[in-house]
Amino acid sequence: MNNTAYFDNAATTFPKPEEVYRFMDSFYRECGVNVGRGQHKLASQAAAMVAETRQLLLDLNHCPNRMVVFTPSATEALNIILNGIILKDGLNIYISPFEHNAVTRVVNHLKQAFTLKVYELAFDKSSFTYDIEKIGYQFAECKPDVVITSHASNVCGVLAPITEICALSKSHGAKNVIDMCQTMGLIDTNLNNENIDYAVFAAHKTLYGSLGLGGFICKENARPEPLLYGGTGIDSANPLLPDTLPERYEVGSPNVPAIAGLNAALKWISTQGIQAIYEKEQSNYRHLVNLLQKYDNIRIVAPVHTDASIGVVSCVFDGYGSDNIGQILSDRNIAVRTGLHCAPSAHRFLGTFSAGTVRFSVGYFNTDEEFMLLEEALNYIHENS
Repeated sequence: MNNTAYFDNAATTFPKPEEVYRFMDSFYRECGVNVGRGQHKLASQAAAMVAETRQLLLDLNHCPNRMVVFTPSATEALNIILNGIILKDGLNIYISPFEHNAVTRVVNHLKQAFTLKVYELAFDKSSFTYDIEKIGYQFAECKPDVVITSHASNVCGVLAPITEICALSKSHGAKNVIDMCQTMGLIDTNLNNENIDYAVFAAHKTLYGSLGLGGFICKENARPEPLLYGGTGIDSANPLLPDTLPERYEVGSPNVPAIAGLNAALKWISTQGIQAIYEKEQSNYRHLVNLLQKYDNIRIVAPVHTDASIGVVSCVFDGYGSDNIGQILSDRNIAVRTGLHCAPSAHRFLGTFSAGTVRFSVGYFNTDEEFMLLEEALNYIHENS
C-alpha cells in the first residue's frame, strides 16, 4: 500500500481511478495488438476502442466536429503544431508569461530558423490577472500571427481567460494554440469555438489517464506540416504521408495500452461529472492554502485566487532552498516538486528565478490523512527554522 502523501499532481495525477488500472490491464491482456496492422477481430477491437476514446474526448470538450490526434506526449503535440504553422520570417508570436519549456524551447528553436518577434501577453501583477484591455492594444499595435496560451500555469495555477484572448487574436487572423495539460478534464471547456485552432492535452494529468500519451484537438481542415514521417497503417502504397486526419500526424504504432487507460479515465470523468471533480479539487486546494498560510516561514509566491486558479501553489521557505525542503518532505513521505518546474519564464516573471520554488499541487484523490501528514512535516520545518 502506498503511504506517501502525494502533492505532485501537476506533474502527473496519482493515484488513478481504479477503473483505469483495471481496464488497462484487462484490455492489454485480452487485446494487446496493434491498430491498423491486421485484418482480424483483435485488431478491429483495438481500433474500435481507439475510435471510441477519440469520441469521448470530443464529447468531454463539446466539439463533435473536431478531430483528435494522439501523440506520445503533449510536448510532441506542441512540436507538431508550432513547427507546422511557424514556417516563415516576419511572424509575430504571442505567449503567456507562464509558458512551459514545451512551448518556449520550440519557439526559441524556431527563432534560430526564422526572423520572429515574440511578445508576452499583458498581465496585471497587482490583480494577478490577464489584462484583456492591454492585450487588445498589443494586438492592435502589432498584429498577432500565432498566440500560444497556457490555460493554467503549472507553477502558480493562475487561469487564462482563453475565450476572450482567442476572440481578440482571431479578429486579427491569428492561429490560437491552447495548452490544456493542466485543465482538460478539470475545467469544463467548450472547444466548439472557431477562435480556438488547437487544444493540447496530456493524458496523465487532469484527464487521469496514464503516462505515454498526449495529443491535440483541432479543426477538420487543420493541416500543419508533419513533424514525423513513416507508416500509418493505411494507404501503404503512397510514397507520401496520407493527407487525412489523424493519420497525417500519427505515424508509427500507437500506445494502445495508454489509450485504453484514457478511455477508462474519460468514462470515469463522465460518471463522476467534471463539475464534481472540479469542486473536489477546489476543496482540496482551499485546504492546502489554509494550511500553508498558517506558517510565517512560508511565502506563497503568487496571490491566491481560488476562483481563478487550479490547485497548484508555489512557495518559498525562509532560510531554505527549495531542494532542501523537498528532501525534508520526501524523508517524511511527502511528495512535492521543487525547482523551476520546466517553466523558467514563469519563475522570471514571479521573481523566483533561479532558485525556484516548492510546488504543492492537489488532485481529486487527496485525503485528510495526507493533509495531516503534510501538517506534521510543516510543523517540523517551522520548529527547526
